[in-house]
Amino acid sequence: MAEFKRLFALGAEFNSAREIYNAAEKVRDAGYTVWDCHTPFPVHGMDGAMGMKKSWLSAFVFVCGLTGFLTGLGLVTITSFGLYPTIVNGKPNDWEHGLKALQFFFPVIYEMTILLSAFGAVFGMIFRNGLPRLNHPLFNWSRFAKVTDDKFFIIIESRDPQFSETKTQALLESIGGAHITPVYDQE
Repeated sequence: MAEFKRLFALGAEFNSAREIYNAAEKVRDAGYTVWDCHTPFPVHGMDGAMGMKKSWLSAFVFVCGLTGFLTGLGLVTITSFGLYPTIVNGKPNDWEHGLKALQFFFPVIYEMTILLSAFGAVFGMIFRNGLPRLNHPLFNWSRFAKVTDDKFFIIIESRDPQFSETKTQALLESIGGAHITPVYDQE
């Protein structure tokens, strides 16, 4: 009995950064939205060629940092002026003079802001990248190992609304892609 393999994507190989840049513009103009370029080094302007928009990660990190700032501010004000109003080194301990004392608590507020911003950046990136994923289907494609050396690849995933195996393959051929290969979820 034959094992069913689900098509993950179609992949095409390119020989230079200029070729993949021009091909990325053509794939973008064809209306594909779920695709990616893989290169052995960063290619300047590739984000624009792919039509990528600004990531939401910076807004998420800002919200996490603001949460850290407010948590740190609440932590020092509630404990110093409300729960344990003791005078330490002449710092005022009442709400009337409390704003004068906030400068002494800046390290706590600052560190809470940095800590929660860092957590937001790390966990937001992990979530956005779909991790943890133990094995990606592209690793089953033998030619893909050249991406770390000297080859460039465009991968158009089958979950793209524009995806049609024959039309997508024809597009990849027309833009100069070589070794156009269907990539399956399991090999």
